[in-house]
Amino acid sequence: MAKALTAVGPRLRELRQRRDLTLTRLAETTGISVSTLSRLESGTRKPTLELLLPLAEAYQVTLDELVDAPETGDPRIRARPVQRDGHTFIPLSRRPGGPQAFKQILPPGPPPCGQEQQTHEGYEWLYVLSGRVRLLLGEHDLLLEPGEAAEFDTRLPHSVANAGPEPAELINIFGPQGERLHVRARPR
Repeated sequence: MAKALTAVGPRLRELRQRRDLTLTRLAETTGISVSTLSRLESGTRKPTLELLLPLAEAYQVTLDELVDAPETGDPRIRARPVQRDGHTFIPLSRRPGGPQAFKQILPPGPPPCGQEQQTHEGYEWLYVLSGRVRLLLGEHDLLLEPGEAAEFDTRLPHSVANAGPEPAELINIFGPQGERLHVRARPR
């Protein structure tokens, strides 16, 4: 345990330098004083949960990654499905602060709250696995079939609904404001 704690300081310095952040900028982001951050990185201050949580959020890593915890050996994600407005969201990722992935199941029939468009901060990418999905995006009314994908800034008015008689399944990836996915394909 003591060995793990002494390794936290260099790990914090490495993360900060890799992100090209100054101690001053990190202090502004986390609310932790520059002197405390400096002492954490040098190992003269013991890391506490109250200090590590805002740092993990600022670096967009899990607490385990921040302290370089050993691998658990089981990469499965066992998050519970969430029900919202008749839709089922099954988490597929567990990294806080960064892009979040979900499998979404849309039941047949009109959404219980109608297809009113909403806006929020962030960026969304979706891929239709099965069924038909109606995407209202600003003035566009799009029908997406299995194998089709869409990406958009969620500050645009949008809504997603089932457009068929059977449940529709899709993969959603939500990113923080302005963070787009970079899809790369190798030429054949």
